[in-house]
Amino acid sequence: MRIYWGFGMYTILEKRQLSADVFYFKVEAPDIARNRKAGQFVLVQLDIEYGERVPLTIADANAEEGWIALVFQAVGATTLKLSRKNQGDKLGAVLGPLGNPTHIEKKGTVVCVGGGIGVAPLHPIVQAHKAAGNKVIVIMGARNKDLLIFEDEMRALADELYIMTDDGSAGTKGLVTEPLKQICESQCPPAEVVAIGPPIMMKFCALTTKPFNVPTTVSLNTIMIDGTGMCGGCRVSIGGETKFVCVDGPEFDGHLVDWDNMMMRMKSFKDREAEDLHKCRMEAQADAIAKGAK
Repeated sequence: MRIYWGFGMYTILEKRQLSADVFYFKVEAPDIARNRKAGQFVLVQLDIEYGERVPLTIADANAEEGWIALVFQAVGATTLKLSRKNQGDKLGAVLGPLGNPTHIEKKGTVVCVGGGIGVAPLHPIVQAHKAAGNKVIVIMGARNKDLLIFEDEMRALADELYIMTDDGSAGTKGLVTEPLKQICESQCPPAEVVAIGPPIMMKFCALTTKPFNVPTTVSLNTIMIDGTGMCGGCRVSIGGETKFVCVDGPEFDGHLVDWDNMMMRMKSFKDREAEDLHKCRMEAQADAIAKGAK
């Protein structure tokens, strides 16, 4: 697999705010666009001197036009700074495509389950399964209608689409596991389920499909930090074996993931994330006040 890396070459062609803290960037990256596959990610660095590298899954791409789409949530200092970039700005550096691509083959019916921002990295997987000739059923979930993303894109691709919200403000009130169980119980159960979203959602998707022996693939990209395997922060237990999400994944058999261990490890970063985010917001407020005083 060839990996592409450049400095200051990556112009933001389009910026959209999908919800309160979720952003869509279309970024000029022709080499990556031509070579990426479903399920892969890139490393984004805002400042090539001291900037943190952030792994972001590719949500879409166009090889002919030479762009990739990145969808991210402003949850830490770097992603908050990234969210303040605008159309026409350049990213310091982008490296990719990285990670093992999704295994795609014609197999019949595939159910793709996305929760929250996890719908974005699910999008190219749905595209790839459709291109392979599979029937694709998409289940999307969010807390409310304002947090649903990529609904139009999924509606255009899916053979069947289920929308679930916690409060019933869009689609059906309930959890994504409810239609998933019904589909698994049907006379024609799916050949595979792919789930991407919050770890607790993926855990219960895997628990839902296990009694039916439906192969279930999950993406653990939310735990990645440096994206190269050097920090060990994305260490997970898969079937009793230690794996690193960024180099061995990001996709694994959902029935083999030690979910409780993974979620416990993810909590260890919460305090630092909150501290960095607070500091970054305070600095932004100070800058705004200083500019207003001039």
